[in-house]
Amino acid sequence: MSFTKQVAETIQSEAHGKKSKDYAYSAIFRQKVEDQRKLGASVTRLEKPSNLPRARGLGYKAKNGFFAVLVRIRKGSGMHTRPVRGRRPKRMGVSKLTRRLSKQTMAEQRAGKKYPNCEVLNSYWVGEDGKRTYYEVLLVDVSAPEVIADRERNWITFKQHSRRADRGLTSSGKKGRGLYKGKGHEKNFPSQRAHDRTAK
Repeated sequence: MSFTKQVAETIQSEAHGKKSKDYAYSAIFRQKVEDQRKLGASVTRLEKPSNLPRARGLGYKAKNGFFAVLVRIRKGSGMHTRPVRGRRPKRMGVSKLTRRLSKQTMAEQRAGKKYPNCEVLNSYWVGEDGKRTYYEVLLVDVSAPEVIADRERNWITFKQHSRRADRGLTSSGKKGRGLYKGKGHEKNFPSQRAHDRTAK
């Protein structure tokens, strides 16, 4: 088994709290989430991705121009104000209302806003607690010479890929737009752009 697969299995064991004789995976993962909770800013730059196999699978490279940030998103349906008047009882409630964007897409957009000179490559889930969900967002500095010279990744420097997170061109953005089809994507239709964005 390769080193990358071993690291991936270890991280999956941590997230799912599997029992092992050598490692207390649930305690390790709990401590990791506690450390994430203690960070002051909602968007924090990291020295390197915590889940390296996942990051490399999404296009990350350990070279100048590529970096990862940790973004926390508050759970819940957001702020919904109860109408004061002029509604029938069915339309007066504020419960069971969902956000039109997924938490992962919101994390990507906040990371892109924090670093306007960079483009969002992709993101993945790293943990959650009772109040927040944490994502690691991979960013690319499009003006870095190493990125421009990289034939595998320099596509992100082209104009048609600008503001990827805001335009819904990342994986989670495409999922929310209803572009994926087949088993497992039954609730993605209609897209956010369909019928005056009244979906979901």
